[in-house]
Amino acid sequence: MATRDDADGRLAGIRDVLLETYAVNDAMNQLILGHLEAKAWRAKLPGMRGGRTIAAIFAHMHNCRLNWIRNSAPHLKCPAALKPDKCTMKQTATALRKSGAQCLRMMTDALAGGEKRRVKKYSRGSWSQDWPAGGAMFAYMFGHEAHHRGQIIMLAHQLGYRLPIEGAYGIWHWEKLWKRQGFSTRPR
Repeated sequence: MATRDDADGRLAGIRDVLLETYAVNDAMNQLILGHLEAKAWRAKLPGMRGGRTIAAIFAHMHNCRLNWIRNSAPHLKCPAALKPDKCTMKQTATALRKSGAQCLRMMTDALAGGEKRRVKKYSRGSWSQDWPAGGAMFAYMFGHEAHHRGQIIMLAHQLGYRLPIEGAYGIWHWEKLWKRQGFSTRPR
């Protein structure tokens, strides 16, 4: 028969995997940024009215993170917002690293047990209801960025700046990403 310690150990294992996965999430963003041609950064599709450039999509990802941190973990410091029409690739890479680290801290707080748990609600903004901080918070944050990574890869391809294999498909090599993050385990 399973004991309370067994259940606690399984929950701690799930928490650790979610935190590792979110850490790898930003590594995926950095991988794409590192392989993206500079010419694609502000390029627009011919005849495109409105719509976001790749720069604007990455800025949106970063700025959403700031909103999540401000509303869900006000005890954490937010990095500066990015201006979609002004940010450079280098500024964006740095900003994403900083906001990714703060989101990881927020998620660590949200998934902590007992008195260590400082983040109890997850707010996506004034347009939506707050959720209890936890698994759905992780899923939304990861899903949001995965959606935009897909947009970026597709837009680069449509613009004629197809990412090299390592950039476009490296996001699916989770074992390598885990190793690059310095984790002693593999995805589990």
